Amino acid sequence: MKISKIASCIGESATLKLNAQATALKAQGEPLIHLAGGEPKSKAPQEALDKAVELIKTGEVRYTPASGTPSLKKAVIRYTRDFYNVEVEESNVLISTGAKQSIMVAMQAVLDPGDEVIFPAPYWVSYPDMVRLCGAVPIPVIPLNASLIPTMYDIKKVYSSRCKMMIINNPSNPGGILYPDTLIADVVRFCEENNICLIMDDIYHRLLFDGKKAASCYRYTSNAVNDSNIIVINGVSKQYAMTGFRIGWAVGSKSIIKVMGNIVGHQTSGASAPSQVAAEAAILGSQESVTELTASLQHNRDVLVKQLGNIKHILFNIPDGTFYCFANFSNYCKDSSVLSALLLDKVKVLTVPGIEFGMEGYLRLSTCGSTEDIIEGIRRIAWALDGEKNSELTIGNYTVVKDWSFS
Repeated sequence: MKISKIASCIGESATLKLNAQATALKAQGEPLIHLAGGEPKSKAPQEALDKAVELIKTGEVRYTPASGTPSLKKAVIRYTRDFYNVEVEESNVLISTGAKQSIMVAMQAVLDPGDEVIFPAPYWVSYPDMVRLCGAVPIPVIPLNASLIPTMYDIKKVYSSRCKMMIINNPSNPGGILYPDTLIADVVRFCEENNICLIMDDIYHRLLFDGKKAASCYRYTSNAVNDSNIIVINGVSKQYAMTGFRIGWAVGSKSIIKVMGNIVGHQTSGASAPSQVAAEAAILGSQESVTELTASLQHNRDVLVKQLGNIKHILFNIPDGTFYCFANFSNYCKDSSVLSALLLDKVKVLTVPGIEFGMEGYLRLSTCGSTEDIIEGIRRIAWALDGEKNSELTIGNYTVVKDWSFS
């Protein structure tokens, strides 16, 4: 069977592949340290679990409206009011099977083949392939400085009249970097001036440390929501540790949300009913789990930063939020895929190569796991990077003898 040109240029999700690899290795009894994860280990809010079970027990688990149930939309309306200080209506809200689907159908609603989509690098691994699935062209913006934060000069340098969309993930995966309010303001104005659809991927916007807050894009637009080119994406996966429930949402103008809903109707016929009632309960219920998760992630961030700081020649920015740190290992090995593979093979530490996020020489390290795993994982990495050959490291019940170097 002939494979389409679009399908032929789409690769496997690097992060999902690594998660599957981690599961397989652990099942084999390997003493693996998983520093590549992208989901919190905490439990979903109890009220969310209870509501899902309650619906399932009725036996009345049926189709929902393609764009989402009215009650979950009302919860998202309240969420938008609370966190963005903007009033929207049900027709401004699309419920989807995960935030990823909201981004995908937004692209399908806006992009034509040959259109360009701009997003800062390092970027979430799925952005380029999602763009390609629409027959469009991904255009990464590589920051000229080491801060992992692009400037408007960087953005304008790659902009052309073919650009129809920009994506901003704030705070960002993989960098954990919170973009300055001034940059968000400039991006909103630039997109409005050039009739560019702006997707604000805010999936991590509540998982911020040190009392920091993400800028609301609506603060910098003079347009009403129904006249705006902004689509705000969010969901329950990260902040409520509900990755397996697969519920996300989009907030935008009535016209774009209508088109996106039409696509969902033919694509998945709407999100799961038990998952929607669970998401509604999480949004409307106690927010203690979000507070606790944020505190735990900040603690793990501090542990990771301290451990990395003990390794010479590694460069990194202290993450402002998310589950990640994007560290520059190029002083040891400029090929991130080679380095990541070696760390897995030799010391059983799973990381994600920076090339998957559009920047070579880096590794993404996750803080989703336990403090003990972070300390042990960095201990193993430090030993692997040390220049002394023939040294030994104890891993679990066996000893590794170092027979390689990066020099």
